[in-house]
Amino acid sequence: MAFNTIRCFSEVASCYDGFILDQFGVMHNGSHALPGSSECVSKLAEMGKKLIILSNTSSTSKDALKKLPSLGFDPKDFVGAVTSGEEASRFIRETYGNDEHEKKKAIWFTWDDSNPSSKNFLELCGNIVPTINVDEADFVITHGCKVLRGEKGEMVSLERFMEDENYSVIDKILEVCSKKGLPMVCANPDFICKLAGGVTGHMPGKIAARYERLGGVCTYFGKPHVEHFKACLRELGLESSKVVHVGDSLHHDIAGANASGIDSIFISGGIHCEEFDVPIGDLPSTESLSKLFEKEGYTPTNVCPLLRF
Repeated sequence: MAFNTIRCFSEVASCYDGFILDQFGVMHNGSHALPGSSECVSKLAEMGKKLIILSNTSSTSKDALKKLPSLGFDPKDFVGAVTSGEEASRFIRETYGNDEHEKKKAIWFTWDDSNPSSKNFLELCGNIVPTINVDEADFVITHGCKVLRGEKGEMVSLERFMEDENYSVIDKILEVCSKKGLPMVCANPDFICKLAGGVTGHMPGKIAARYERLGGVCTYFGKPHVEHFKACLRELGLESSKVVHVGDSLHHDIAGANASGIDSIFISGGIHCEEFDVPIGDLPSTESLSKLFEKEGYTPTNVCPLLRF
């Protein structure tokens, strides 16, 4: 249960040559940069630190980097990005979409038209066509949690799942998919995220977990799987002892870093912030942190309230 508490990254910056950064809850909330985060990223880059994004976003790596300027970050500060969406699309292409003469059909849980990454993701999946008809589907893609998309652009709303975790529409689809024995690929294993205004958003990982409880089989991509952390080390060109992972999820970020032998910095002001009786930006007590880590079974190397220098 040993861990260090720090108030800002200036206290540990000299200890590492590379920083693997989570996005939601660490860098931004999907709408804008979190307090101090863009300045911290710029400062670390100025110091010659190598930075890479490791995210459970269903977006491709290219789309994740392309969105950074609108969130207050300079893509030039990063070596690149490793996303679960990128890895999942590669798997789908190699497993289902590699036959140019035969199209495979997929039940596709994804985002609505407000998220342009959906089209880019499907293009990377190879010869795949979405369908809203389970009877003709070969497998299931859990990429987003707003709509079910069809080949001709038709969309079935998942109602208020993201806001209220309402499975009324989703369960009907999953039950039929499970009975048919369709395999699922999850491109975003996150359960929740913190959106603008501190609102909790329910994420695709919950749909995948629901499918498994109904007897379905799912292949996951993203944190906490070790392969994604190894991909970051390769991109950084650094040994694990010179790198630290920064994240706000004990189950995805800290668990993955621990399993990969990489030091970690847990951001207490992220998705676990409601576990602490302090304002976001303040450092929780050692007692409250220890209680949470013991309960969840994962302990980080360091704890910092926010990504700030």
